[in-house]
This record gives sequence, C-alpha cells and structure tokens, in this order.
Amino acid sequence: MSFLAVSVASLAILVLVHAITFAVGRRIGRYNVVDVTWGLGFVAVAAVCAAIGDGDPLRRLLLLALVAVWGLRLAWHMVGKSAGKGEDPRYRALLRNDFSAGNVIRRIFVVQALAGWFISLPLQVSAVLGPTPAVLLPVLIAGVAVWMLGLTFEAVGDHQLRRFKADPAHRGAIMDRGLWAWTRHPNYFGDACVWWGLWLVAFTGWISLVTVASPVLMTYFLAYATGGRLTEKLMADRPGFSEYCSRTSFFIPRPPKLRLT
Repeated sequence: MSFLAVSVASLAILVLVHAITFAVGRRIGRYNVVDVTWGLGFVAVAAVCAAIGDGDPLRRLLLLALVAVWGLRLAWHMVGKSAGKGEDPRYRALLRNDFSAGNVIRRIFVVQALAGWFISLPLQVSAVLGPTPAVLLPVLIAGVAVWMLGLTFEAVGDHQLRRFKADPAHRGAIMDRGLWAWTRHPNYFGDACVWWGLWLVAFTGWISLVTVASPVLMTYFLAYATGGRLTEKLMADRPGFSEYCSRTSFFIPRPPKLRLT
C-alpha cells in the first residue's frame, strides 16, 4: 500500500469524523463537542494506518495501541467536562459570535480536520515503512517513555483539576496545587509529550525527519494557538491569576517560585 493511499484514506476518515461531529454540534447547539472527537479522529487514523498500511506490523499495532489509549481517555474526559454545559468560551472567541454554518465549518471543523491530518503524518509515513532498525530501537523505547510521561501528566493534571473544581469551597479559586504548581498547563504539556513520544516511536530513519513539523505544530497549538495562551487570555481578569502566573511556569514544568506575600 502506497503512502498516498494511506494518506488519502486518513484524510477521508477525518473528514467523515468531523462531518458527523458538525452535525451533532449543530443539533445540540454547541460545537465544543469537537473536543470529544479530536482524540477519536487520531484513533481513527491510527486504525486506518494499522489496517491498510503494509509497513512493519508490530510498529503499526504499537502505534495504534498508544494512540487509542491516549485518544479514548481524552475523549471520555471531554465528555465529562462538557456534559450539561454551554458553548466553550474559547470557541465563542474563535467564532467571534458568528455561529453561521459556513463560519463554524471554516474556523473549527476544516481547521481541525486538516490539523489532525498533518499532525498524524508520522503515523501515516510509519505505516508504509519497514521494521525499525536495531540501532534505532533505543529511540523507540525512549518514545514510549516520553509517551508515558505525557499521558501521566495529562491524566493526573485533569484528575487533579476535576477534584479541585468539585469542591464548592474552591469556587472562583485558582488551581495551583499538584502538577498545577509546576506548570500552568500540565494537560497541554502532557499532550505535547504524547505526540513527541509517538513521533519517536514512528521514527525509522532519515525519512522520518520530514514529519518532525507534525509534533512541532501540535505543540504550537497546545501552547499558543488554541491551548494555553487562549485559555489564559480568557482567565486574565480572574482574582489571583496574575500572581499565579508570576510564580508558575507557563508550559514546561519547573519547581514553583515562592508564593508572594
């Protein structure tokens, strides 16, 4: 199976996933449902790559397993996070309160489908390549380790934030405990590590270098475009947030500074 066939099939499955998501979002009146299918789209691509790729079968199955664990956990988390709530303020800001079908499709669904296709390029390329050379097996192992670090940061960070918000005593307070004391965005940092880990697992030689822009783009999205910076812009006026920012790393974890008195 050629790379072109795998790539076209990957784009087709993403278009299908996002078309269904748009229809669901249109019906329920909110488009943050796309956060649920963001991870599921990558699972679908990984499944396509595993099914029709003719590259190393063990690596295809490993990548499918890693992507599925990450994507399904993220989707389940987003189901719980968005249940019973209205539109995410991030999407209101992104859409500039223009919820016409054309604007929604262009600004959310087309962008996310194309971003998902581009970010998943390491999976697509890996699906048509032979076994990982023995000399690069340490890179594969390192990739799994980075993936595990990322998944841990993301899952633990989400769990800590969910428990914090569930306590009525914390209403309006800034979460600055646990991993959130080390980075203002442990979930986004973890997500970035997951994709750098997957890129390392998919790495088979010089040809894999052409896909390094994929985890770079994912990291940019998570830190600046639709992730950390946009979230902080919406939180800027919250009491205590400025002080929290002054002592806590933005993205890459580091020991927190002493609390200002």
